[in-house]
Amino acid sequence: MSTTLEWFKSSYSGDEGGQCVEVATTPTTIHVRDSKVEDGPVLDLAPTTWAALTGWVSR
Repeated sequence: MSTTLEWFKSSYSGDEGGQCVEVATTPTTIHVRDSKVEDGPVLDLAPTTWAALTGWVSR
């Protein structure tokens, strides 16, 4: 099995750069990183934590 993650940028992110996050998912973990720093730190969240975070942000 490949350990390479497939990263996705928000559809709200434009092509002009700026402040964007990217997300990659696996069955057990949601990985979040700064799109400008591809080799930088990654925040790893459980799917339930990701759901709670995105629910809170959307409110």
